[in-house]
Amino acid sequence: MKHFLIVAFSALILSGCASPTDQQLNFEPQADNTQVTIHQAKSLTLSTTDIRTAQYLALVTKGADKAMPIHAKQNARVALNSAMTSILESQGFDIKPNSDNSVELQLQEALIRVKSSTFSNEMDAKLTLQVTAETPTGKFVKTYSGSAKAENSMGASNEQIEHMLNHVSKLVLNDIANDEELINYMEEKFQ
Repeated sequence: MKHFLIVAFSALILSGCASPTDQQLNFEPQADNTQVTIHQAKSLTLSTTDIRTAQYLALVTKGADKAMPIHAKQNARVALNSAMTSILESQGFDIKPNSDNSVELQLQEALIRVKSSTFSNEMDAKLTLQVTAETPTGKFVKTYSGSAKAENSMGASNEQIEHMLNHVSKLVLNDIANDEELINYMEEKFQ
């Protein structure tokens, strides 16, 4: 009986390492490196749209099993809007509901593909955001993408997936925050 309990307990622990237990991810996008600021405050209206066809952020495949989608605890569009608000305000922009100047952040792709087994996992993360800065006289459109890959010797946990997702989003948001071409356009063209 003791032998059976030890084997059952060991199997339970190993299966716990192989699969995420909580089926939602904590998506907290933020930039940590905003070095560009404007010289004179400009106002703008910020909007964020999510044009992805699927709303999950991770797709986990375990062996021959069917892929399991994992969603975020937070709405991805709202989380990215909050991150973009922080970036723009730290650069000196004033976000108002009705401005002639607008910035639209479009979430085009956010997905981590995970191939997981009991003793290994492979993660491939991609994030694509498009920023459109528009004035009554013209607009500036640019797409920012980031990706990362990782391999680990244990099954993928939600914490590992979250870390990868938040890391890639930080890379892309830092690119946006420090894009001098975008900032110069907004500083010169925004009234």
